[in-house]
Amino acid sequence: MTAGHRITIEQGTEHVRVVHDGQVLAESTRPLLLRETGLPVRYYLPIEDVRTELLTPSDTHTHCPFKGDASYWSLPGAPDLVWTYPDPKPEVAEIKNHVCFYEVEVI
Repeated sequence: MTAGHRITIEQGTEHVRVVHDGQVLAESTRPLLLRETGLPVRYYLPIEDVRTELLTPSDTHTHCPFKGDASYWSLPGAPDLVWTYPDPKPEVAEIKNHVCFYEVEVI
């Protein structure tokens, strides 16, 4: 990590649900909470708690110098709605096999 940049990951107990156009895409009571300097808290959900059959892999890939290379999935009309780090950097290894959505509902 560079000076002044920090990432922490903790096991959450919140009930997190992701709904898009009235359809539940994910629901989990075991999110990882990732806090990164300058960014909102992100909820990374176990892949088993996500309805991946509804998602289509995207050609989009991005690189984060702190987390690694991300791959994205889309829904019709909602490109790159969710991302994952298939091979995250060792410092954030916990997020492997977890996915993150831009918007989640914490209930």
